[in-house]
Amino acid sequence: MNHWRPLILAGFLILIFFSGCQPAPPATSDDVTQGSQPSPAQPEADTPTPLEPSATPVEWAVTVNGEGITKAEYQAELARYRSAAGTELATEDEDFVIQDMIDQLLLAQAAAQAGFVVDEAMVQSRIELLDIEEQALRDWLETHSYTDESFRYALARSIAAAWMRDRIIAEVPKTAQQVHARQILLYNSAEADDVLAQLEAGADFETLAEQYDPLLKGDLGWFPRGYLTVPELDDVIFSLSPGEHSSVIETILGFHIVQVIEFDSAHPLDPNTYRVVQTQAIEQWLLDRRASSEIVVFTP
Repeated sequence: MNHWRPLILAGFLILIFFSGCQPAPPATSDDVTQGSQPSPAQPEADTPTPLEPSATPVEWAVTVNGEGITKAEYQAELARYRSAAGTELATEDEDFVIQDMIDQLLLAQAAAQAGFVVDEAMVQSRIELLDIEEQALRDWLETHSYTDESFRYALARSIAAAWMRDRIIAEVPKTAQQVHARQILLYNSAEADDVLAQLEAGADFETLAEQYDPLLKGDLGWFPRGYLTVPELDDVIFSLSPGEHSSVIETILGFHIVQVIEFDSAHPLDPNTYRVVQTQAIEQWLLDRRASSEIVVFTP
């Protein structure tokens, strides 16, 4: 999984109305910024207490630690996603939907293990927050392929998943070991070797960087380990002392020469970086949770 799906499919429309304090998606930045961070500790892998499903016997689309997502629920979610996309779905889109539903169920199960209980009163209070007429709500449910029962069940699961999501991101520290670095990014090896030779002959890094990036002078700002989109730079940058520069590093973006300006073992994360770190913490949590879960997919 190389991106965070913030409960956007399973219960997507529910979360628009009912979910609290969802983290914003990470902001993009120049060239090599954004990346991954370790997650908080996993909840103990006890047997999950499933949310109450429909009593009607149904076919499973997937089971997660013994708790099922019905084929009917999956098909309804596909229909909602297809309606939102305005086009027919490719195979990868269908897989995206089922994987997102698995992620939401993993979060909801962990919330239950942590002692968070979603009861009928909580579900009803969330519905009442809409403050719309009963007929308008019924029309909305029909339009989006929900019955009253399936809507309440999906809402209960989305509340639990959102609670667990918020718990994970609340544990992300607001400081981290970080470097302040700059780079010179070139697009052919001969030119990169020439710039490196100039630096080794005593040329000023910032002056050269300005020639290739007049606006930012190659400044990458402060960032923690695992934040860059090109991980090949990570080990090199974090091995340098302030004032030192690397040799030429080839990545999919081009040929980099990087210099560390400053280092701080506990530097505050700026808001954009913090959102990225939170996003990556959830991604890593889900990867770890999947690895320790029994997941059986019956739907292609």
